Amino acid sequence: MIKYILPVLSALTILTSCTERDAKKELKSKIGQMLIVGFQGTSLDEKISKEIKNNNIGGIILFERSLSNPQAPRNIVNKEQLLNLTAQLKALNEIPMLISIDQEGGTVARLAPDRGFYNPPSAMYIGNLSCIDSSRYYAGRNAMQLEELGINMNFTPCVDMIVNPDNPIIALRERAFSNNPDIIVKEAEVVVQEHRKHGIITSLKHFPGHGSSKTDSHLGLTDVTNTYIEEELIPYKRLIKDNYADIVMVSHLFNSNIDPDFPASLSEKTIKDLLRNQLGFEGVVATDDMHMGAITDEYSYPVALELAINAGVDMIIIGNNAKIYEEDLISETVKIIYDLVTLNRISHERIDEAYARIMKLKEKL
Repeated sequence: MIKYILPVLSALTILTSCTERDAKKELKSKIGQMLIVGFQGTSLDEKISKEIKNNNIGGIILFERSLSNPQAPRNIVNKEQLLNLTAQLKALNEIPMLISIDQEGGTVARLAPDRGFYNPPSAMYIGNLSCIDSSRYYAGRNAMQLEELGINMNFTPCVDMIVNPDNPIIALRERAFSNNPDIIVKEAEVVVQEHRKHGIITSLKHFPGHGSSKTDSHLGLTDVTNTYIEEELIPYKRLIKDNYADIVMVSHLFNSNIDPDFPASLSEKTIKDLLRNQLGFEGVVATDDMHMGAITDEYSYPVALELAINAGVDMIIIGNNAKIYEEDLISETVKIIYDLVTLNRISHERIDEAYARIMKLKEKL
């Protein structure tokens, strides 16, 4: 009898091993879809291609210049080069990839005129102009250019409200349309409409509102507890209600009136309670870049990832564009999140929830 039992046990062992291996691969694949990553290079070399493909990365974010090597282009040289790069990226994964960029216009533009690209006027200029036909022209031309270049996602519009006119990262850089929520909503609707005509996904930012800050969250902790006003939520309420929100980007701002413990991007009270439950947003929530000083100065990388995902974030932006470029950051990030799941620090259900939202978003591509 033993001679019959042993082959059966062996087969069961192999089957169990295969099942575990498939489950591990599936989990890592879902985690990969949760990442929007940056890389260094104007074309794909073998290493970065393997990193993106093997980890089933959900999105890429493109930059014009590299902070670790300011003299060299980061990802963008000219139209022909960029079109070749986006074609290479699209060929890597079976699941469509979000190829994203920050092309707001004005001072925040990765596609610079001196490289042969079109850069629309700043949001403040457009808001002050108060001409919807002009707004539609600028947004449409911007979106058409992205489509032609193979880019399918733009981190715009910025729906921050100019509460503090001396705000160094919003008002002084003319990134917000107005101090009037009605104007912000009207202009943001046009931006989203024109991008959708060209198949470009957009993102409202920087939730719950960066317009009242006195400092720049790129550089360190930014506390708006004493400056934030409730009206900063109005654009989000109206745009979410009227289906103008593909993605909502959550900022790294700290507001103790909303959450006394964590900045918005790591805060369950901000994401689940305020954004999801109160405002009714059911789409993809993305962080601002996790390499910004407001996060890196206060939290270790694994802790920040754990807090963000458990707070309700679906996609994590990792620009990898600090003064030191980390070549293995993609694989390291996937491994950190995978280990957090296996240790039950992040639930499988939370990963599945994020993955389902991402797949639904990608149906729009």
